[in-house]
Amino acid sequence: MIKIQNDELDIRKISESGQCFRLNKTGEGRYRLIVHDRELTLTQTGQNIFLDCSQEEFDALWRRYFDWDTDYAAIRISVDPADAYLTRAASFGSGVRILRQDPWETLITFILSQRKNIPAIKGCVELLCSRFGEPIPGARAFAFPKPEALASAEPECLLGCSLGYRGKYVQAAARMAASGELDFTAMESLPDEALYEKLLTVPGVGKKVADCTMLFGFHRLGRFPVDVWIERVLTREYPIGFPLERYAPFAGVLQQYIFYFERYR
Repeated sequence: MIKIQNDELDIRKISESGQCFRLNKTGEGRYRLIVHDRELTLTQTGQNIFLDCSQEEFDALWRRYFDWDTDYAAIRISVDPADAYLTRAASFGSGVRILRQDPWETLITFILSQRKNIPAIKGCVELLCSRFGEPIPGARAFAFPKPEALASAEPECLLGCSLGYRGKYVQAAARMAASGELDFTAMESLPDEALYEKLLTVPGVGKKVADCTMLFGFHRLGRFPVDVWIERVLTREYPIGFPLERYAPFAGVLQQYIFYFERYR
């Protein structure tokens, strides 16, 4: 067990921000996170966060995962003070960070997220993991399924995970990944537009899913996914357009602040 302190890291806010579907509340201030074949229990009281891991494991895995070394306070300070709405949203969303998630898992979870709310998405993900993922040693949990497991799954088994019409898209993406057509390691080095175009070749992936995969899976902080929540804000607060060029290097962070502000203020 270790204790970390960071006033720019709020586990509750991150769990509610719609970017990660395997970070779940298990008690007051207590959360469980599954990443790859690891289970992590986190407890937060104010700025103090207790993690059931060693310092060595934190430095090797979780430090990068929580994007520990990015200065989110500097991002918030850079918001134009004349923009009253964005200033309020950034302040309200303080503590939200962009997690460095696995691109494969991110792609699949956002394919199946379409037309579902966050609790429903989390339910689908856990069903998928329990049926097709490998058991995690020492934990009552399953790793996210490998591409090969979903590529060879019987379609009716995928439907049993409440995927609906999304099942065929999940399997198509899995087959592309299993065959090497989607090489996530190689895709890491692609420039933004080439990566975006590559993601759009995946059945069931449109602009929003591609942008979400880039932001949350490939850590391309300049991406600005537009869903119904963001669309409402753009129409109401920015009728002549959001100043993406001004915030290009970290527009995705501001998108998360806006999303969280709209949902929970």
